[in-house]
Amino acid sequence: MQHNKGLFRAAGGLELWYQCWRPEAEATATLAILHGLGEHSGRYANVVNHLIPRGYAVYGYDLRGHGRSPGKRGHINSWGEYRADAHAFLRMVREQQPDRPLFLMGHSLGSLIALEYTLRDSGAAEWVQGVVSSGTALSTEGFSPLLLMISRVLSRVLPALGIKTGLDATALSRNPAVVQAYQDDPLVHGVGTPRMATESMAAIEWTLGHAANWNLPLLLLHGVADRLAPIGPSRTFFDQVSIADKRMIEYPGGYHEPHNDTNHEQATADLEQWLAQHMTGGS
Repeated sequence: MQHNKGLFRAAGGLELWYQCWRPEAEATATLAILHGLGEHSGRYANVVNHLIPRGYAVYGYDLRGHGRSPGKRGHINSWGEYRADAHAFLRMVREQQPDRPLFLMGHSLGSLIALEYTLRDSGAAEWVQGVVSSGTALSTEGFSPLLLMISRVLSRVLPALGIKTGLDATALSRNPAVVQAYQDDPLVHGVGTPRMATESMAAIEWTLGHAANWNLPLLLLHGVADRLAPIGPSRTFFDQVSIADKRMIEYPGGYHEPHNDTNHEQATADLEQWLAQHMTGGS
């Protein structure tokens, strides 16, 4: 396995940190991952370890204000920054892995970015073969009630005020070792800002309102017992998608991170099977 790290130029000229894993032989396809709120691209080892031996390249970057990337922790000025960053990331991945099927996977906050970006960008079908959404964040359950209550006012006067998100780490996985590693991880943070909250709420509302316009192969992975991103809105989005090439896999008793939960082997196998079925556009 080859593991490389670097920077790419994103929205506003900000240089964001990324890493990629490649098989020793030429990759047959590429998966680009957008991570969740407060975490970073290094928390997807189970996905990497499952896909690399099967010939996939995996790319991930730390969102602005996350991990090793610059920016105020948990803050954006507008949702358009996330969208433009994702576009720049996919362009960089495509340049490094030309002529190979490219899939986009988003988890939690990253799932909202992936869904909203794909719906907003009419040319997304030229970039990606299909989209995977994990722990789909189409509600604000993961945010602090205090942050949500005061965000609409403070977003105008103190948009970058750091407030603890109050995320319950025990809801990430049924594996205590995963929870402990998250709590001990120096690259993880638990901060959000009023502007981040209001922009996220607007993105959720817009994405749910435009689900019927979805036009790419879609896979949703969701734990039924997910307390951070309840499964209800994910089911609603799935039901409103009108294309036939869609699939939703629910994991009974599963928590927020299917790829890090006690059933991670099943979740990564489900992911790989779906990717393999869509390598040439098949369903």
